Amino acid sequence: MALIKSISGIRGTIGGKTGDNLTPLDIVRFASAFGSTILEKNPAKKCRVVTGRDARISGAMVRDLVVSTLTGMGIDVTDLGLSTTPTVELAVPMEKADGGIIITASHNPREWNALKLLNSDGEFISAEWGGKILEIAAREDFNFATVDRLGEVTVDDSYLQKHIDAILAYPLVNAKAIAQKNLKIVVDAVNSTGAIFVPALLKALGVKNVIVLNDEVNGRFAHNPEPLPENLIQLSAEVVKQKADLGIAVDPDVDRLCFVNEDGSMFGEEYTLVAVADYVLSQRKNGSATAGNTVSNMSSTKALKEITLKNGGQYFPSAVGEVNVVTKMKEVNAVIGGEGNGGIIVPDFHYGRDALIGIGLFLSHLANHKNGIRSLRAQYPDYFIAKKKMELQEGIDVRSIFEKIKTKYKNQPVNTEDGLKIEFDNDWVHLRTSNTEPIIRIYSESDFETKANNIAIRLMQDIKEFI
Repeated sequence: MALIKSISGIRGTIGGKTGDNLTPLDIVRFASAFGSTILEKNPAKKCRVVTGRDARISGAMVRDLVVSTLTGMGIDVTDLGLSTTPTVELAVPMEKADGGIIITASHNPREWNALKLLNSDGEFISAEWGGKILEIAAREDFNFATVDRLGEVTVDDSYLQKHIDAILAYPLVNAKAIAQKNLKIVVDAVNSTGAIFVPALLKALGVKNVIVLNDEVNGRFAHNPEPLPENLIQLSAEVVKQKADLGIAVDPDVDRLCFVNEDGSMFGEEYTLVAVADYVLSQRKNGSATAGNTVSNMSSTKALKEITLKNGGQYFPSAVGEVNVVTKMKEVNAVIGGEGNGGIIVPDFHYGRDALIGIGLFLSHLANHKNGIRSLRAQYPDYFIAKKKMELQEGIDVRSIFEKIKTKYKNQPVNTEDGLKIEFDNDWVHLRTSNTEPIIRIYSESDFETKANNIAIRLMQDIKEFI
């Protein structure tokens, strides 16, 4: 059981002892702290917060606690109900709200839930703001409203259509070309809100033949909900069985996206961003010398850098985490960015990972390609990323371990901006603690899968040696 408090929100396992898990008291305490900062930032107005949730079993319970806490502080709430992370991010500025709370633990298993916190732009809150929330929560410094000043709740289920309409209106999404491709698509909705949003989007894009796996929206995930190859065996088999053109997988809150080729092989979650970026850059270039810049976190494939340079732009790495990617994108005026976990950020749509706009852009790209999705994947540099993780026991000094590894590899180029990244000629390995789980993540990239795995295993052995 776990409770992880960070500047980006609070995440933990449901049940158990207060302070050690995500209990009702912890939910109320954290929602109160967020509400307090909203009121402090807007002292002269009636404040509003947008909420939405994925389909987790605990979602309704957490939603009730959050909404009641906010209204108890005198804050009005627009509740989207079952929704997606990017939909809530879009809704906040559209509602002219002062912030947002997304109730989701993203890719974590069903026993987890979390509060993701947004500012008035529908973007993740800053580190400074998050730090203040943690301080207020720790000292329980809350003021609640009198009975005449309680907030009101508005339930709004219109944002599914509003999100779809915005995608259809985006200039680089070509619904006509997608419809003409006459695609047959299998979707793994992992028993969450992707079962509502993805088929509706595909229908709007003109895809008539859609098969949905794990379509019951009950939060009882049929498999580990993180969209990694080892969790997509069912989708892969169904794509082949149905003789489909491709498969689509999203995570429970629909901010991560990956694809399966027509033969059941993986397109690769790392290449979701590469393919979408290639399409966006090529469309934007259109005879110009450059199409613009790109950003991804430093655990992402170097294929994005190569695609960017090919289109005359510049590539910039960032620290891991959506807020860090967004900050860097704004700094360098990037036209497309994201993360190697299948997260696509289209800044002139909104500054947030959005699997739905990602689907629209990817299918537009595929519609312009005369052959199938596997053929499209073959156009890109072939790199392999091994993704491993090691559970951390309480009290382990990760910083000390990283320093010892840094010393061991002192003759290699090292980046310590976010954990520890070591360069080996054409390969690299990145070690970092997770913001969402008590683990060390180990990512390594090479031009051969075996080599990438061996590099990751070697570093895992180094970690064990220095524990």
